[in-house]
Amino acid sequence: MSQPAQAGPARPVTFSDAARAAVEALLTPVDAELTRRYPGERSARQPVHTVYVPADAYGAHTVRTWGAQALAVFDEHAGTPARLARALGVADDEVLADVHARVRAKLAREPIEDLRIDFEDGYGPRPDAEEDAEAVRAAKLVAAAVADGSAPPYLGIRTKCLEAAVRARGIRTLELFLGTLLAEGDLPDGLLLTLPKVSHAAQVAALAGLLTDFEQRAGLPAGRLGFEIQIETTQAVLGPDGRATVALLIGAAEGRAVGLHYGTFDYSAACGVGAAHQSPDHPAADHAKAVMQVAAAGTGVRLSDGSTNVIPTGPAEQVHAAWRLHHRLVRRSLARAYYQGWDLHPAQLPTRYAAVYAFHREGLDAACARLAGYLAKAGGAVLDEPATARALSGQLLRGLDCGALDPVEVTARTGLDRAALHALAGR
Repeated sequence: MSQPAQAGPARPVTFSDAARAAVEALLTPVDAELTRRYPGERSARQPVHTVYVPADAYGAHTVRTWGAQALAVFDEHAGTPARLARALGVADDEVLADVHARVRAKLAREPIEDLRIDFEDGYGPRPDAEEDAEAVRAAKLVAAAVADGSAPPYLGIRTKCLEAAVRARGIRTLELFLGTLLAEGDLPDGLLLTLPKVSHAAQVAALAGLLTDFEQRAGLPAGRLGFEIQIETTQAVLGPDGRATVALLIGAAEGRAVGLHYGTFDYSAACGVGAAHQSPDHPAADHAKAVMQVAAAGTGVRLSDGSTNVIPTGPAEQVHAAWRLHHRLVRRSLARAYYQGWDLHPAQLPTRYAAVYAFHREGLDAACARLAGYLAKAGGAVLDEPATARALSGQLLRGLDCGALDPVEVTARTGLDRAALHALAGR
């Protein structure tokens, strides 16, 4: 009796060409949309702070004056590493000695990284003719500072918001400032504009439309003018339908949003927080900033924390108490990936840089060792992934940008120069 023929190996089942084509048809537009909305981290330097100066107080010597005042208070109350340690209530060690020297050099060389000339709350309502003249004066001073090299790396204005009561005034100030600045020469590379008290995505879209119109009329490249969005109303975080709204604001900017700045006092007041408890570390602030952080992730839109209004002035014990508060708040923000904040007074600059520099110096050895181990594919107690390598590279770049780290020491420990760090960070 004959045996039935043995069946050969079954042919593997494959996807059809039609199914593959359907995947491409479905996802190709999604790929484009994701690329547009989430371009990744910007390659340009991010300032560690923004200094706000009322428009009528801004002058040709503002940066130099702030630097001199910051140095004076630093030398008076923290002239040595040991005195700085006592003032801040931290350990007097080798890291602090290095930080002390770097802070003093920074205050002498570049006391302000980002300056905002304020036409909003810090300036208040004025007669139209007065604000017109002030906007023109500010633009001419900015142009002169850029021309003679005395301008900080980033510089710009905050206008009044686009709410009905002050909308025309805010637009007029922006128009005069930009028009005068352009008439004086090329727009500065570090020009930044700030839109406050945003409560609806349409306000962001309106500013984007105005800037598009200005670029077209001035013959500027499309997208040349970007702006920061201040998150200081509850409507900017949560809409009336219960949806988170920060991402909608970023989308409404059509690629022009460069930053989200948390407004400590307006937002806290809007949430009903009493004046004594309005602070960047209040739970209401943490909630808003967490929403901002998720909305901005991957978009290239950078984050800035708010300010403390406790100013380091008066007797030594009062200065030290304010410094300890400011130092703690800055360190807290850095640990939460908010690498920028507001400073309101020259005496806050020493603790801004002390906190930032200590943060980067303390993390230098571990960051370099982990990055070098990752590149060498070395085993160990921690197995880092590409995402962590990107974070480590970004951390080192931020330290280099602000002066906390030196290129030679980073390259010696990692084998990477700045260009290689940028590539690894995906910038």
